[in-house]
Amino acid sequence: MLAGCNPGGEGVRKEGAAPRTPAPRGAVSAAPSPSPGAQYKKVNAVRLLKDDPKVSADVKRAVAKPCAANEYPVEVTYASLTGGHSPDVIVNVMTCADSVGLGAYVYRERPGARDGYDNVYVNEQPSVYAGVSKGELEVSKQTYDAGDKVCCPSGEDVMTYRWANDRFTEYDRYHTDYSKTTVDETPGAAPESATDSGTDSDGADGADGTDGTGGTTGSEG
Repeated sequence: MLAGCNPGGEGVRKEGAAPRTPAPRGAVSAAPSPSPGAQYKKVNAVRLLKDDPKVSADVKRAVAKPCAANEYPVEVTYASLTGGHSPDVIVNVMTCADSVGLGAYVYRERPGARDGYDNVYVNEQPSVYAGVSKGELEVSKQTYDAGDKVCCPSGEDVMTYRWANDRFTEYDRYHTDYSKTTVDETPGAAPESATDSGTDSDGADGADGTDGTGGTTGSEG
């Protein structure tokens, strides 16, 4: 798996080997790289997913074998989201054919946990994608109207989460309608907690939680 560095400075590092499918307007942008000397421990994301009981059987089948050679449909991003001593690990899983999101996960390092990490966020809605915006977890999901092709969604929902009390809690969301090229915000909406996050729970924001989009392909490492 290759590690890519882009100008930025949010303390974020993204890994992936294949070119990313061009994202529609409003999609979560590629995360910037960490500053020189930023420390992170590379993880075997495919192994994390296969060993994780919170990951669905469908997603595990998607990473059961590489798309080509040793390239898996997985993108890994390292970023400090939960205030831990080590960077957290954001894992996006996509389809091999068209890089449509299948699942988005956040892992937090904890000594004694299986593979050394706890799963503190899960979202397995179609076209989900998790990234980082201003040091916070940002999850997006492309929305489709009847008749839309996979390449051409009608819009996108974007949710932002903050880490507090051992869980991610949604505090902001907006919708972009690509046909109108405008953003609809609902600032008065009640915040939603990511379901069952933390080290001793069943996983945050599960398959019936919130949303996302796109991705690249990574190797098992």
